Amino acid sequence: MQLIDTHVHINFDVFELDLEAIRERWREAGVVRLVHSCVEPTEFAAIQALANRFPELAFAVGLHPLDAEKWTPQMAEQILSLAQSDERVVAIGEMGLDFFKAENQQQQKEVFEAQLAIAKSLDLPVIIHCRDAAAPMRDLLQAFWEHTGPVEGVMHCWGGTTEETQWFLDLGFYISFSGIVTFKNAKEIQQSAIIVPSDRLLIETDCPFLAPVPKRGKRNEPAYVHHVAECIARLRGIPLEDLAAQTTQNACQLFGLPLPTPLDDEKVGELASR
Repeated sequence: MQLIDTHVHINFDVFELDLEAIRERWREAGVVRLVHSCVEPTEFAAIQALANRFPELAFAVGLHPLDAEKWTPQMAEQILSLAQSDERVVAIGEMGLDFFKAENQQQQKEVFEAQLAIAKSLDLPVIIHCRDAAAPMRDLLQAFWEHTGPVEGVMHCWGGTTEETQWFLDLGFYISFSGIVTFKNAKEIQQSAIIVPSDRLLIETDCPFLAPVPKRGKRNEPAYVHHVAECIARLRGIPLEDLAAQTTQNACQLFGLPLPTPLDDEKVGELASR
């Protein structure tokens, strides 16, 4: 069984001391690909170094909405240049809107639109962070679609209602679920995990945050995406193997990743043993 964790932050300091052991655990759990998100472009070199170290890692470049105040016109050029500099860049992001306690909503919208334009120009998908901003996000995306054209992407760590979920499905987006879907009181999110069409469904950890049950409260890591997959398979009433195969295929489709093969696993194992 093969799994792809479509959203990780393993460059964070909490992983520094035991990253090799973490890598062994994700391999044991069947995780064969990871997509590393980016909070701001200054992370790019560190993420790139991780991809050099772990061949199964692809990555993105972008600016998180909570860092929108750092945006400059030069940063747009920087993101564009960095995305073109490495073929392992498979997306722009994470980007989006976070209106939880935010006072810079208009600035966030402008930064988001600028990054949508970069993704459109490069024909890359976007990794979207959306918190307490589903309606403004929908309106902004619809307007961008009408004036510029559609951009593919994923609503990551999705926590919206079923109605909001349908908004973004109608816009052509994939929906990715994190450990939140395993939480006992996450009934609305669990309903969304049921209604998403099989060919638009993705799974992630968003590690080191939001560890799933039964690891809740601990540092999250890529191996735990297995628990997310188990939960969603149970909610949808399908075998775990089918859920794993479909979400792996979907991740490869969206991010242009090669489908993992036994030969790939063998090569990665050789590198890990050196």
